[in-house]
Amino acid sequence: MLLKSLRLQDFRQFNGEQIVSFSTHKDRNVTIMMGENGSGKTSFAQAFRWCLYGDTDFKDTKLLSRKVAASLLPGDEKNVEVAVELTHDDIEYTVTRRQKYKMNNAGEVLPNGACKFTIQIKDKDGNVKFIPELEADSKMKEILPADLSRYFFFDGERIEKMSKDIHSGRSKDIAEAVRSLLGLNSYVEALKHLKENGINSVIRSYANSYSCDANSEMQKLKDEINAYTDRINAINARLEQIDASKNIDQDKIYELRDLILQNQSTVELQKERLNLQQKLKDLDADRSAKIKLFLGYFNTERVGNYFALTLMKDALTQLKDAEKLDKGIPDIHARTIDYLIKRGVCICGNKIEVGDEHYNELNKLRDFIPPKSIGTLISDFTTMCEQKAGPTSNFMEEIKDKFRFIVSYDDTRGELEIREKNVSEKLKNSKDVGRLQQECLSYEQDLKRLEDELATLNQEKGQKENDKSKAETRLHGLVSSNEKNKEIERYKTYAEYVYDMLKDEYTRKEDETRVELARTINEIFKQIYAGGFSLSLDKKYNVELTADGYTTAAGDDIETSTAQSISIIFAFIAGVIEMNKKNQSASSEAYPLVMDAPLSAFDKKRIGTVCDVLPKIAEQVIIFIKDTDGDLAEKNLGARIGKRYKFSKVDEFETTIME
Repeated sequence: MLLKSLRLQDFRQFNGEQIVSFSTHKDRNVTIMMGENGSGKTSFAQAFRWCLYGDTDFKDTKLLSRKVAASLLPGDEKNVEVAVELTHDDIEYTVTRRQKYKMNNAGEVLPNGACKFTIQIKDKDGNVKFIPELEADSKMKEILPADLSRYFFFDGERIEKMSKDIHSGRSKDIAEAVRSLLGLNSYVEALKHLKENGINSVIRSYANSYSCDANSEMQKLKDEINAYTDRINAINARLEQIDASKNIDQDKIYELRDLILQNQSTVELQKERLNLQQKLKDLDADRSAKIKLFLGYFNTERVGNYFALTLMKDALTQLKDAEKLDKGIPDIHARTIDYLIKRGVCICGNKIEVGDEHYNELNKLRDFIPPKSIGTLISDFTTMCEQKAGPTSNFMEEIKDKFRFIVSYDDTRGELEIREKNVSEKLKNSKDVGRLQQECLSYEQDLKRLEDELATLNQEKGQKENDKSKAETRLHGLVSSNEKNKEIERYKTYAEYVYDMLKDEYTRKEDETRVELARTINEIFKQIYAGGFSLSLDKKYNVELTADGYTTAAGDDIETSTAQSISIIFAFIAGVIEMNKKNQSASSEAYPLVMDAPLSAFDKKRIGTVCDVLPKIAEQVIIFIKDTDGDLAEKNLGARIGKRYKFSKVDEFETTIME
């Protein structure tokens, strides 16, 4: 199959009709499709898949050009159409897929009806006819089945998936694709027809044809053999499922263990973040408590006493040397002295006469007792000052401590926030190790369960096969007593002989093909990726890498770079194409390679080798590249380029293609 052209009609950002013709020249067999990111390269590549198979990888499934959709009125209709012109077995085909869109009364532009898929044929004599619509899908499958197309139309995501498949024990689809491309499917179909299609197989039908008549034992043995066969087939089917599930579990275990190792430092970072978050919480609580205490000081006498303390100290300094300080007699009044002088007798009993010693002493007291009691007042004032000054002695230290904390709060919190933010930033792209460990344990437990089930089923299968063999031996003895059954038994024996012969031939042929394919792939891989690695294939078509004498186990990559992954896929596909060209028993039909941005992952040296190898192996190469890779592609593919196209981005909703 070679692609001649692709025609777009209002498909995505390609407004109106735009046609691209691809180079089919034997030597200049490369078509370059160049454009900046977002210009429509991927949309154009997806147009192939939509036209040929009716599916795309677009998140927005609406295919009609937005500009065209915006111009519609309620009730208006518009078609999206993609047509691919190709040749296959020297016959020209035009494959067209059309989807009608209509604007409803709510202003929504939606698909109106099913896609219309047509295939037009022009034979060698120039006669044109259309394949009946109901047969179009079958014809497309005959030209290139959808499951095989992914090995010839692919982008970065498909490359990554294919790389995992062929290097992680999940290559069943690839094995089937290789068998199909290399002409081994006829063997597979014959083996299925003879024995492996269960109740629909030839051998099973012969076994069911035995005439039991009144022989209940024969019927019982037939039923037992069928039951054993059905159970063995069911076990085989389940064993395949278990094998696939085990590989998936093992892949996830490898992946999770790797992530756990990569994120081991996350545990300490998480502890540090929790610690910082707790410090911030405690700091806020401490601030609230200290502000409450600080404000509480101003609602007590202590603050007034503290601010009066200096005044009291100054007053006491002035009063401490006063002669009248503390000379008064408590509770004695001037009226008391007047009374005693008038009475003439002192309290102590001595007589008081005007002018004598007792009289003079009593008169001196008048300066220290009320109403002239300054000494008492001073004494009371001193006592009061002492009482008020006591509780305020550490007042300033207490208030300073609270105030210092409040003033420094913003700086302290800011510093903690910065540290917490830095730790959180480090954790942003990290994984939760605890969750990863739990997830890994879950897969390990599932893998153990599958292995236990596998062992149980293999044991049961062995027992069933043994029981079936015994039942078949007994049935064979009974069959020989009936001439009709003897004839059926003879046919069944012939069928089993043919099956065994084909099985041996198929096994031998596949082994030879796989060895030759491995050799071819390895040669191509070494040309593309000159890095001391070698490739080999196991019986399930899983790729194994060898470096310096070390072979990886399935899923255990020596190197997991994108460049290596793409190199493996290129080598694998190129090897299959090369084998297909050499294989005389298979169709010699060519297949194109349509690749979206395949060069971006390589360094300049490997770009050169890729550009040299692929056009030599594939009979047609269509490459979508970024503008920035244009010079490299021109330098390395210049002599092989037959067509060049440029995606010119008008705006976000429109792109034109120029040759």
